[in-house]
Amino acid sequence: MARIVVLGGAESGVGAAVLAKVKGFDVFLSDNGTIKEEYLKTLREWNIPFEQCGHSEELILNADEVVKSPGIPSTAPLVRKLAAQGTHIVSEIEFAARYDNAKKICITGSNGKTTTTSLIHYLLKESGLNVGLGGNIGKSYALQVATEKHDYYVLEISSFQLDDTYDFRPDIAVITNITPDHLDRYDHKMENYVRAKFKITRNLRPEDCFIFDSDDKITIEHLSKIVLQAKMLPYSQEKKVEQGAYLEDDKIVVKYEESETDIYLKDLALGGRHNIYNSMAAALAAKATGIKDDVIRNSLKSFSPIEHRLEPVLSVKDVMYINDSKATNIDSAWYALDAQTRPVVWIVGGTDKGNDYSVLDELVTGKVKAIVCLGVDNSKIHAAYEHIVGSANIVDTLSADEAVKAASRFASAGDVVLLSPCCASFDLFHDYEDRGRQFKEAVRRL
Repeated sequence: MARIVVLGGAESGVGAAVLAKVKGFDVFLSDNGTIKEEYLKTLREWNIPFEQCGHSEELILNADEVVKSPGIPSTAPLVRKLAAQGTHIVSEIEFAARYDNAKKICITGSNGKTTTTSLIHYLLKESGLNVGLGGNIGKSYALQVATEKHDYYVLEISSFQLDDTYDFRPDIAVITNITPDHLDRYDHKMENYVRAKFKITRNLRPEDCFIFDSDDKITIEHLSKIVLQAKMLPYSQEKKVEQGAYLEDDKIVVKYEESETDIYLKDLALGGRHNIYNSMAAALAAKATGIKDDVIRNSLKSFSPIEHRLEPVLSVKDVMYINDSKATNIDSAWYALDAQTRPVVWIVGGTDKGNDYSVLDELVTGKVKAIVCLGVDNSKIHAAYEHIVGSANIVDTLSADEAVKAASRFASAGDVVLLSPCCASFDLFHDYEDRGRQFKEAVRRL
């Protein structure tokens, strides 16, 4: 019996361990930290041996294959030892795809991938298809392959999840855009990060589709260096395309093979320039899956915004509070600020990823009246924006409650309070979801 060792005991790792168990492998799961109670419960239910708070090398180095959780870098000492002895290391999605013959629509990108993934899943579900949602969102893909049966999967896939893939192949691959992010995991080389994203296209066949933003310079530059066999479906707000989607006056035109569909911008549930791109990508994926035009139009009209992504929370004294906690990089915050049409009190800050804040100067000058810093070290934000908003209009806070109260003091009727932090959350919160929920609770307490 082959031995599978799973490194990491969160959503991805536990799902992979259950699938390995179902497929009859000798399974062992190891986590260097503590495993959450919900995951311990699953491991016990499935009778899977595990350890937490440390790795026992003798129980790991004897693996025939290792499934590595995406959060563990390839530079981790144990991973290096496994690689040095020639042990095959794969990601959860690579492992799960071996046992799954469903059609797969897979989305990656620096920004917009969660919204685009959720839109595509909603479109397929609304058309009556039996579809699972997974990857970097929702339930583990491997767990669904082990315990459920779907005809389609819509998977949001991060570059970390793509790093350890070899034979994994989507039927439809989507790259929303590529901007600098997570460069600390890629030797601070943009080219390495771009290559990681493009792994999603590596095994595409002529009958498969590749959907991409042709206005995104980094994507187009990399495309010019490689050869893909798939059907190319670009989308653009700047030019017309033969096959794909583009903006014409007040509507999106979607062309796929011999069919053409118009979707009016006024009918889209999600506002903002960035969401036009997300809606284009989703409409193209739906068209390529064979979904009818009226279902595409109605679904894009009735879709509800995602939690933590430009999510309207509440209007208090005619001030709208918006939760965009998922904006953990400059580009995401750019889209959030660009989408605002009212004066903004901006809540920003956290664990800086090497941000160049000057990219946002024009938007801050034109839209932001005050800044509330929510982080342990806010010196870079002060240096970047104090001269724009004035020192009296920028304050430091150390909790969601404090930040919301400070923002409410700056805000007047007709303003927007926007939590769009630009930064990771780990200085004050467990993750961006914890940050977003604490923000929403603080707003409700106002």
